[in-house]
Amino acid sequence: MAEESGYVERPDYRVDVLRRRNLVTVRAGDRVIAETTSPLLVDEQDHGVVIYIREEDVDFSQLAEIDHVTRCPYKGLASHWRLAEGSDPVAWTYRDPYPQVAQILGHVAFYQDRVSVEIGIATPAVVGYKR
Repeated sequence: MAEESGYVERPDYRVDVLRRRNLVTVRAGDRVIAETTSPLLVDEQDHGVVIYIREEDVDFSQLAEIDHVTRCPYKGLASHWRLAEGSDPVAWTYRDPYPQVAQILGHVAFYQDRVSVEIGIATPAVVGYKR
C-alpha cells in the first residue's frame, strides 16, 4: 500500500470488526441488492456503525464499478460501485485493507443514505432463557 497507515501515529485508534449472524438485506427501492446471514459489523471510532457483506452475497449484476477511489487512514484504499442505472456511488470495498482490519477483505459496505440497509433477527433468534 502506497500510503502509510494511520495506526502509525495513532496505534490506539479503534476499528472493531465483529462477525454477526443477523439477516441483513440491502435494497434499492424494492430490489434486493445484497442479503446475508453473516455480516460484519464495523464500529469505527469517530464514525457510525457500518455493515459489511461478503462479496458472494452481493448481486453485482445490479451494480457497476466506477473509477472512484477514496482513502481511509485506518482501512486503506476503497473502490466503489454505483447502481447500474445510477451515477452516485452506493457501495465500496477495500481490496487491500490494512492488517489491523484484514477481516473486511472480500466484503462490501453500502452507503446507508443511498440504499436501505435492513438488520433483521439472527437465526435462531436469541430468546429468553430459563433459570
